[in-house]
Formats: sequence, structure tokens, C-alpha cells
Amino acid sequence: MTDALEIRDLHVSVEGKAIVKGVDLTVRKGEVHAIMGPNGSGKSTLAMALMGHPKYEVTRGEVLFKGQNVLELEPEERAKLGLFLAFQYPLEISGVPLSRFLLQALKARLGGEGEKGGGNGQPKVDFREFRKQLKESLKLLRLDESFATRYLNEGFSGGEKKRCEILQMLMLKPEMAILDETDSGLDIDSVKVVAAAVNRLRGPDFGCLAITHYQRILNYLKPDVVHVMVDGRIVRSGGPELAQELEEKGYEPILRELGLEVSEAEKGVA
Repeated sequence: MTDALEIRDLHVSVEGKAIVKGVDLTVRKGEVHAIMGPNGSGKSTLAMALMGHPKYEVTRGEVLFKGQNVLELEPEERAKLGLFLAFQYPLEISGVPLSRFLLQALKARLGGEGEKGGGNGQPKVDFREFRKQLKESLKLLRLDESFATRYLNEGFSGGEKKRCEILQMLMLKPEMAILDETDSGLDIDSVKVVAAAVNRLRGPDFGCLAITHYQRILNYLKPDVVHVMVDGRIVRSGGPELAQELEEKGYEPILRELGLEVSEAEKGVA
């Protein structure tokens, strides 16, 4: 199935400890899926493994996208294929202006710039169009145009870093985006702004897997499917009403059904 991200029996370890313990999940283009779960359930480990972070060792399973097992590809090859990850903790890169970073990333994704593009049949990068889209995207995310000349994430607030991640997504236009707790640390206005930006890309050529602790962003993203991840596995899936159930009851009922210990933090959804 070329229009979907297919995760099959995925197992991931970190420093020899099993964290993801057999995840099966299919996200089709045109769909938005959400993964919720208590702390330590493996959500961020799943995201990092999908994009190929070397710290996260895949011990079993496969991940298919556009007819390829992406686990056999380097992270930059996965990005060129159309995958995108918005980091939970974006890094600061001194000396690299945001606009230059975005232009270079877009050139790598599309294959070049100028009349001949990258010479591989890929669309060229039109610099004037790039500047126009950057200006529009900054406005949508309520970021001042001066951010384009600032070094990547240097001196940005936590919320500005998260919006900058979504800015990258808007500019690169991936076919499948993974958002790793992009809403954490955002106030309600910023949550609305981020959700609106994600919804701007929503359509038949874009799929999204949003990892979150909070139901509030899902009020604006309106996911097609909500999954609950516990102890490295997807233990329940449902519609948007499942997120509302978690908001009202917390994870305690699900954890008790599975015979797992319930901590104070896991009794409710913060």
C-alpha cells in the first residue's frame, strides 16, 4: 500500500532495554492519527525510531512507506521520501539562519534550484516563491518576519521553537508528518495556531501521526483515529471520542484492565 505508512510488529530498544514491544499501525495519506498514553509508554521512542535516530535500535519489524522499508534508509533518505518529524525538544544551531536552513532543506527535498532543478526530474526550488511561502507561513504561525534571519532556534522561547518545527513542515510539505508532543509547553493560543497550520496541509496527499499527552490539541486537529499506547504497545484504538474519554477518566481504567500498576501521575491526563 503505497499511500500509507505501515508499521508492522515494530520492536525498539534503547541501550539494551526494550521500549516499543510490537506496534502495528497504519496511517494512510489523507488521515490524521493521534497517539496518547502515560509517561514512559514508548511514544517518543516510536517517533525517533521511525526517523532513524541512531540511539533507538529496531530489533524486529518493518516500516513501509511508498513501497520501501524505511528502516533500511538513512534519516535524510527518509526525509527525501516524504517523512517529517517535529521534535519534542528542538535543538539550537548557532550560526545557521532559519531561512538558509529552510532553503537548504527544501533544495535537498526537491532536488535543487534554478531552471534545471536537481537534474533528477524533481521540481526546482524557485527562490521568489520560497520567500513568498516563508513570509506567509511565518504570518500563519504568528512569528515575526525577523525570525527568518535569526539563527535556528537560538534564543527562541519553548513555544517559538515548537512553532518553528511546524514552520519547517509547512515549507517542506511532507507526505507523512510525525509530531512528537509538539503541543507540550504551549499555551492555548499557540495550540490553536499550531493546529491551524497542520490543518492547512491536511488533504489527500498528507498524513499525520500526532503524539500528545493532551486532548486539547485534538479539539482542533480532529483526528480520524486515536490510539492509546501503554508499555510499548497500542492497546486501544477508536475515534475522537476516545480522547475525550481519556480526558474525563484518565488512563487508570485502561491500566487496571491490563493489570499494570497505576501511579498518581497516570490517574489523569494532565
